[in-house]
Formats: sequence, C-alpha cells, structure tokens
Amino acid sequence: MNADLHCHSTVSDGTLEPEAVASRAKANGVELWALTDHDEIDGQQRARDAALAIGLSYLTGTEISVTFAGVTVHVVGLGFDANDERLAAGLKATRGGRESRAHEMSDELAKVGIDGAYEGALRFVGNPDLISRTHFARFLVECGACASTQEVFRRFLVEGKPGFVPHRWATLRDAVSWIADAGGIAVIAHPARYKFTPTEEYALFTEFKALGGRGVEVVTGAHSAADAARYADAAREFDLLASRGSDFHSPEESRIDLGGLPPLPAGLAPVWEALEARIHLAA
Repeated sequence: MNADLHCHSTVSDGTLEPEAVASRAKANGVELWALTDHDEIDGQQRARDAALAIGLSYLTGTEISVTFAGVTVHVVGLGFDANDERLAAGLKATRGGRESRAHEMSDELAKVGIDGAYEGALRFVGNPDLISRTHFARFLVECGACASTQEVFRRFLVEGKPGFVPHRWATLRDAVSWIADAGGIAVIAHPARYKFTPTEEYALFTEFKALGGRGVEVVTGAHSAADAARYADAAREFDLLASRGSDFHSPEESRIDLGGLPPLPAGLAPVWEALEARIHLAA
C-alpha cells in the first residue's frame, strides 16, 4: 500500500493548508494518509474531511517532541481518538515554552549580526503556538543569510551553531502513554536522524518498547536505503510494526514528496494493518 503516515501542514511547520496536503497526497497516488503536525491535533478534522471528500482513506496523526538522553526525539502517534482530553492536554503542555525559546533563538542570532529574527520567523507561522526552528530557517533564507533551509541547518540553529537553544519536551513515557491511552499506536520517527551511539539507540528502543511503543519508521524522507535496511532489522529485533512516511513539509523544501517513498522492505508487519479498525475509509 502507498501509505504516507508522516507529513505537516500550516497547523505546525508545513507551508500548505491541511486540505492542500490532502489533495497533493491523493494526486501523488497515496492510498492511506495521516497528517502528523508537531505537538498539535487541531488540523485533524479538516484533514480527515478533506481526505474522505476526495476518496483518500485517513488515519489520525501527530508528532510529539520528546527529550531522551538529552536529545530531541520525535514520536509519531497514529490511529488515536482525536477527541481524547488527556492527549490534547499533554500536547498543549508540550507546546508551552516555544515562544520564550523563540525569543532566545532570536537573541542568539542577533549576536552574530542577524537582527529581527523573531519578527521575521513569525511571518512564516500559521500557528503562533508552534513557532519552531523551521520558521526561523525560512526567515534566514528570505533575508539572504543562507541559500536554502538545508544550508540553514548546517550553519545555524543546531547544537554548537548560532541560534541554537535547547528545549525540554515531554518524556518518552508521556508521549507513548498519551497515544496508547487514546487508542493509538506510538511510532519512533526517523530514527537515523538522532545520531545516537549504538548503546544510546539500543536504550531508546528498549525503553520505548517497555513503555508500550509499538512501531518504528523504517522508510521515511530522512532515510537512505541503508538506513531503511538497518531499521527493518531493528523492527524485527524489537518486534515492532513498520511505518512509512515522507515527512513532507513543503513542495520547495522537502527531500521526498508525498507518496514518493519506496515500499517497506519485505517481511515486516506494516503499522496500518494493526490499525485497520481505526482507519477512516474513503467511499
């Protein structure tokens, strides 16, 4: 199945409205779609309605920011009840602190001669509660500091570079329990991005599994073919379901377009098969 279960809209740090993301997914051959905005579920009703209106099956989704071993890790939630109060409250708490962090990021950029970054980033924000590094990156391209958002994340906004400000997010236990208690499945997003040592990565997978986490993104926009093979092995080792998602943010910025990923490696259990009862089926 051409399932794309990781992407973003203007509800967090994407550049397209949820309805436009749905249309792009359908046009690109996606058969099962989930919108997974960062720490937010406000776009779920719009996304589901838009998908079903054009014959695209839908799973609820979100991407929760977690601090693990001092590193920000992302956990995707799929197939949960979007009206669950505990999940909504947890996500609201996780979003807290983004504004103060954004002001600190702006102050750090001003120290290297880039003024007005907070105001500049706000011009790219659809949801002010979710101002993020991506919005600052778009400002740095606009003002000519960098030629692309990819260059931004080589020169700025990452640890050891100007503009980086750490933020403490939810715990791994928080994220997994919020998702599971709302009837969904928790998935480790794009694990190759975290640059953990083998021991740290083993600890992440072990704790995630022990807490009730059930899936891992094997095929995603940030993974090479070698990464996909590596995390297919991890899925087998830890008995995890395999997920697949482009992590699409923008037609101009994303490595992989919606629906453009290779299939999952053979011999894995796709996460959507375990969520069959939670899929909103297109007519």
